[in-house]
Amino acid sequence: MDKNILSVKALTRYIKMRLEGDERLQQIWVQGEISNFTHHSSGHMYFTLKDKDSRVKCVMFSSYNASLGFIPKNGDHVLARGSISVYERDGQYQFYVTKMQPDGIGSLYLAFEALKRKLEAEGLFAEERKRRLPKFPQTVGLVTSPTGAAVRDMITTLQRRYPLAAILLFPVQVQGKQAARSIARAIEAVNAHGKADLLIVGRGGGSLEELWAFNEEPVARSIAASAIPVISAVGHETDYTIADFVADIRAATPTAAAELAVPHLEELRQSLHHLSSRLDRALTAHYYEPAQRLDRLAQRLRYGMAQRLRQAEVRYQRAERRLSAFQPSEQVRSLRQRLESHSKQLAGAMQGLLHQQKLRFVGTIRQLDALSPLKVMARGYSLAYRVSDGALMKSVRQAASGDDVRIRLHDGELQCEVKTIREIDSGM
Repeated sequence: MDKNILSVKALTRYIKMRLEGDERLQQIWVQGEISNFTHHSSGHMYFTLKDKDSRVKCVMFSSYNASLGFIPKNGDHVLARGSISVYERDGQYQFYVTKMQPDGIGSLYLAFEALKRKLEAEGLFAEERKRRLPKFPQTVGLVTSPTGAAVRDMITTLQRRYPLAAILLFPVQVQGKQAARSIARAIEAVNAHGKADLLIVGRGGGSLEELWAFNEEPVARSIAASAIPVISAVGHETDYTIADFVADIRAATPTAAAELAVPHLEELRQSLHHLSSRLDRALTAHYYEPAQRLDRLAQRLRYGMAQRLRQAEVRYQRAERRLSAFQPSEQVRSLRQRLESHSKQLAGAMQGLLHQQKLRFVGTIRQLDALSPLKVMARGYSLAYRVSDGALMKSVRQAASGDDVRIRLHDGELQCEVKTIREIDSGM
């Protein structure tokens, strides 16, 4: 078997190596027409360059096509720069494009790229320079040709969407040698005029040469210097100009610029109605209903507080009464009252007792008085004492004839001598 037999992979890799090693196939320009163009979601571009006799497959990776100044499409004649290599999986050679420009306008394209790099380096394209457009412009300035479809479309769109805004037209030349200077002076005039609060600079579609005024430096710098926010609206969606990069916002078409410039009045009404409804719902949900709940809570709170206040008042009164009952002064007062009452009772009892004792004493005195010998003697009785020894004589037997006897009467005494003694029978 022949030892020079190669695998398909080895053959393909060998051919790839030979092609990549050939300096004549590296960084070359190829002229052709684009066909089978596909801009993949990955950002890479796949297409075929062809002429009347042949074709070559091409790929332009996203890292290279991101800086393209135009959007390629089928039928475009372009100049593409890149290198030849082999896509090993399919075993096909293809052209790996790193730069591309429309064919036939090479000098303009190079001038475009040069000015773009210059202004970008100066920061004129920086996002931080971009200003927000006024939401409700009162006056919109138009720097464009006074004739043609573009100005009519813009005016029609502005009046249809937002008739409240005034429109100031600053007519300019939009193509030709004097166009750039005319546009730049108009932008300066709009700023000096001071009435417009938003500016649209643009024109309708055309060839690169017809649009070229918007790629010139005076226009770019006048836009950058404008104190009024600027919308660029040059050509169609696929047309990119230097003015687009400098402007605060790029519109794909003049009509789109007018739509960006002003709000839609009917949409505003609908939005206002929607917001009003949302506000009503929000007020109901976040204010009225909470307010009602708050009122109910406040009512319950007032009722609860009143209840608690009444209960506390009752408890306080009870406690006050209990506390009063235990106060020393109150106890002293109560005891004093009791003492006074008992003293009065005792005094009454003593008076009663004294009265009774007095009565009893008086009765006793009366009884004693009634039994007193003097009282008895007052009724006619007398006491006899023997003089010799003073003894009370209770019987006639104690006397003898001739004895001296002292007779005690209730009002005095008698000195007597016993003459006769006669004993009386007490049993008669």
